[in-house]
Amino acid sequence: MQIATSLFYDRSASAMTSLSAKADSLQTQISTTKRFSAPSQDSVAYQRLQGLARDTANDKVYTANLGTAESVLKQGDTSLSAMTDQLQSAVTLVTQAKNGTLNAVDRKAIGEQIAGIVASLTAIANTKDARGQALFGGGDGAAAVATDGSFALAAKPVSGIPIGDGQSVQANETAARIFTVGGATKADGSIEGGTNTLAMLSAIATALQSDDFKPGSLDGSLADISAASDQVTSVQASLGARAARVDLETSRLKDVGTDREATRSGLEDTDITSAVVELQKTMTVLSATQASFSKLSALSLFDYLR
Repeated sequence: MQIATSLFYDRSASAMTSLSAKADSLQTQISTTKRFSAPSQDSVAYQRLQGLARDTANDKVYTANLGTAESVLKQGDTSLSAMTDQLQSAVTLVTQAKNGTLNAVDRKAIGEQIAGIVASLTAIANTKDARGQALFGGGDGAAAVATDGSFALAAKPVSGIPIGDGQSVQANETAARIFTVGGATKADGSIEGGTNTLAMLSAIATALQSDDFKPGSLDGSLADISAASDQVTSVQASLGARAARVDLETSRLKDVGTDREATRSGLEDTDITSAVVELQKTMTVLSATQASFSKLSALSLFDYLR
């Protein structure tokens, strides 16, 4: 059997080039820890990786939003607890004021204290949240005192925070819902009618500071304050339920992220142990091929005649 010299050299060059390219590819995979560096090397895996990257980017945004929602909800819970404490103080003060043994000076002092509670409740409602908005207003302010002494409460529902595909959570509540006892919720989320807690407490403070104070003017005050406290507690329970939902969604995203990373690693990352073994095998074959080529290419007709 005769083999043309050019064919021998071409086949040898092709084999060694192929083995060298394979060795280079394996060395690149080991150094970069990536199985491929161009989409053409594995188009199916590349497309899946692109989808995983998009999902990861979206979840990073949702995770940040969940962190914001958690922060606002915790601040809201703390603020509502402070409001409950203030209302409990109002109950204690009104109970003292209903005692007919108080003199005018002490009664007026209690009235001033209750007026201070109104101011404290207003200040708590207007506290800024992590986004720089009024905690219970969603805008510039949650509760404001008009020139005529009436109280304006933010009633427009606060926008929800996106926490997933098609999912959002309302991280806080409006001042109107917190400080309005009774009333009807309209289609736009605002509240119509009901008793304004701040106005009710302000009226009690005014009555106590009046020179014409009559003990009967406090009849029903304790029941009103108790109802106002129950309303705050109801809103706080609602925020607690949302906080639990945020915790669950945060945990879910962590689990999904772990599974996604495992999938990504399986598609993209180099199995270093297997790659090193394959590289060693390739280098051995390449060395053997180079040695064989050197010996065969050195043979001549005189070698056969010896």
